Amino acid sequence: MNGELVTVIYFWKIKQRKVGFALLRMALDRGGLRRLHGVRFAKMLGAGKGETFTPRDADITRWGALIVIEQSQLAALDNSKLIKRWRTNSTDEVRYLVDPISSHGLWAKVNPFDYVKSSGDGEVVAITRARIKWAQNVRFWKAVPPVTISLHQSPGLINAIGIGEAPIGLQGTFSLWESASHLREFAYKGQAHTQAIKATEENKWYSEELFSRFAVIQERGNLK
Repeated sequence: MNGELVTVIYFWKIKQRKVGFALLRMALDRGGLRRLHGVRFAKMLGAGKGETFTPRDADITRWGALIVIEQSQLAALDNSKLIKRWRTNSTDEVRYLVDPISSHGLWAKVNPFDYVKSSGDGEVVAITRARIKWAQNVRFWKAVPPVTISLHQSPGLINAIGIGEAPIGLQGTFSLWESASHLREFAYKGQAHTQAIKATEENKWYSEELFSRFAVIQERGNLK
């Protein structure tokens, strides 16, 4: 199946005594994921508690992976040694199977979700990702708290956590919403968020950014 793609997002809650395993596998599994058959794009992710979306929010027991893969290879991915290894060393696992509704921008110089194919009925996931210019890090983090407060007070938000490829500089958010309309209300009408968008344009915080929305096709487990 050459053209049928699907995006898979895993989050794992690692056993406390297995933090060393997670740090090692984060380095080793980056290349391993990309070499799996049918994988078009893959990132290993650290994750935060979703409280402040700043570096101090990092949770060393929470990790994840995002993979764009040929749909025919989904079962093989889920039963691969790489994924099973993370599962075995975790107390909890959640997997989201999602289809892109819209995607704007670049991640590592590509838009991995440009195979848009869903109308977005039902629950939706939003993923933001940005490569922050080093000179703008302090100014960027000062602007985060008002947006975080607004996000957590937004109607229709089910869950939200920070994600990142590195502790500083490569940051993003994962949020799960009851509907696309709830997400749009926050993104385009929330005062704190619209002010942050304006500040982004004025201050040129990012050297690369991406904003994507997805329809949730299947959810297995719960994000805790």
